[in-house]
Amino acid sequence: MQTAEKLSITLPAEMVRVIREKVGTGAYGSNSEVIREALRGWMDRERRLATLDASITRGIADSKAGRTQEIGAVRKELRKRFKS
Repeated sequence: MQTAEKLSITLPAEMVRVIREKVGTGAYGSNSEVIREALRGWMDRERRLATLDASITRGIADSKAGRTQEIGAVRKELRKRFKS
């Protein structure tokens, strides 16, 4: 089980309003739950962006190394693959 640490933060009024609205609707039990959910989303986005960056880097390296295909051949293969 992860240990929890209390943290005090200052937020703009608009963010506080959104957090309180979420809790007020009953969607979340506390302000902390809303913030944890938002942070999980942000962390997931960061992981996905890192994966995308790595894919782009590999693609650039492949291109520089001459590991490319003609666009016509790629389109033909994609049409064939997604036709079924």
